Amino acid sequence: MLGNLELISRLVLAAALGSVIGFERERLSWAAGLRTHMLVCVGSALIMIVSAYGFAEVLTGEHVVLDPSRMAAQVVSGIGFLGAGSILLRGDHHLCDHPRGHQGP
Repeated sequence: MLGNLELISRLVLAAALGSVIGFERERLSWAAGLRTHMLVCVGSALIMIVSAYGFAEVLTGEHVVLDPSRMAAQVVSGIGFLGAGSILLRGDHHLCDHPRGHQGP
């Protein structure tokens, strides 16, 4: 089990690294800047910590069938969802063949 100091230090490190990426994106005026990346990194780190260490007591019980790694796997899906939203938010109309975008029926 993690101690409080190690837990806090991991979350602060995730916030620091996320803010570095977010600062770079904000400097270039791209979508999803400093706060977004910092929160996503802290949230992802927290979910990974909970998935790895949060179910230790539950797993020692008799007749318990539980896979905590399924919770961590959803972080990858969530990051992909945010990435797709960022691409759509940019407003690139290069996703279809028509030169002026979709013109309707």
